[in-house]
Amino acid sequence: MTQPPNPGRLITFEGGEGAGKSTQVVLLAQALRSRGLSVVTTREPGGSDGAEAIRALLVSGEPGRWDGITEALLHFAARRDHLLRTIWPALQRGEWVVCDRFADSTLAYQGFGHGLSAETIGSLYRIAVGRFAPDLTLVLDLPVEEGLARAGIRGGAEDRYERMELGFHQRLRQGFLGIAADNPRRCAVIDASPSAETVHRIVLETVEARLSPP
Repeated sequence: MTQPPNPGRLITFEGGEGAGKSTQVVLLAQALRSRGLSVVTTREPGGSDGAEAIRALLVSGEPGRWDGITEALLHFAARRDHLLRTIWPALQRGEWVVCDRFADSTLAYQGFGHGLSAETIGSLYRIAVGRFAPDLTLVLDLPVEEGLARAGIRGGAEDRYERMELGFHQRLRQGFLGIAADNPRRCAVIDASPSAETVHRIVLETVEARLSPP
């Protein structure tokens, strides 16, 4: 299966650790549902049974558990199952899908972070995803130290990426900003420093301007 007819919309949230993506996914979904839309919330890696099993391999354990190529292969395997089982069926039903991370995270983390070439990641994207892409990507931007401090407060077992060295996270931030600059029609950068309520207001304004939900 390749890209399906797409009567629904896919909105993805991207950004570094602690940027507040999960909170904004919930708030946006609530706002869209209040307008009468059917909304599916999901995440990557994960979002389907197979992808959640792969997630456990990626987000736990020691930071050096995998090299960049292995990580990218695992992420795209999870993404393929996620698309087949969750995202594409929801879009075909006319639902809006709001996803915490998608393929831009692979380019940022395994590309900018671990040094994997954009050509390699692009080849994996074409194999697993085809020409399909989100309708809108919201990049939540936050200074690295602030994001890691927030993530540290959050805690939990899924902290493998959070424990990587500071330079890795600085490369991530620059990677996300570079991706947004290269894809201005699809991406919007939002300052994630203010309160969650303020960020949500800006997110909703951006969605209204770009996608015109009812």
